[in-house]
Amino acid sequence: MEQEIATQVVGLGGANDFSLWQLFLRADFVVKAVILLLIASSIFSWTLIFDKARLFRRIDQSTKSFEDKFWKSKSAEAFYKNLPNKTEDPLTIIFKSAMSELIKTKSKSSAVQSARVERVLEVSIDTQMKNVEKNFTYLATVGSTAPFVGLFGTVWGIMNSFQSIAISRNTSLAIVAPGIAEALFATALGLLAAIPAVIAYNKFNSDSQRYLARVDNFSKRFLSII
Repeated sequence: MEQEIATQVVGLGGANDFSLWQLFLRADFVVKAVILLLIASSIFSWTLIFDKARLFRRIDQSTKSFEDKFWKSKSAEAFYKNLPNKTEDPLTIIFKSAMSELIKTKSKSSAVQSARVERVLEVSIDTQMKNVEKNFTYLATVGSTAPFVGLFGTVWGIMNSFQSIAISRNTSLAIVAPGIAEALFATALGLLAAIPAVIAYNKFNSDSQRYLARVDNFSKRFLSII
């Protein structure tokens, strides 16, 4: 271990290149693993962020279109029969589930029919909201843990820098600076991964709650007219 650090010291003493790529190349395997993990987490987070942004934009438009057409239709049953067999709009899927149950229970009493339709609505809403909120926990996890993962890389890198000082018996900034720069690079990446994830999680969670309120409102109005 000491020989490995001593070898690094020789290279670090003359290292003047502080580009991000060189900081990564000079880092030891632990810091490199932390950096790669944070980069991978950040890439997946941004992929998820763009995907959820498109999802909320799409369902907002499709739900608005559905509600406009539904309340302008002559009857719920006629509107139901004209709906496409396949759809990705959560509210349309919820409505189709409720109408399917409503048609099945036509022979039942009004109280029984309403209770069963209400139950189907609750189950369908829960299922669709789980789909909408899928991977929210990943964003929350990255937002809460990425800074600590980066901090671990920083602590490890600084520990190696102090070991380099002890082995070389040289407190020159040229010896210490590269190791500290590598260590701080891990913290920076941790924050870079965490900040967008936290912002996105809060935004999407708020959008999800607003959409749920919208769906609940439609369900209550629908139950009042059947």
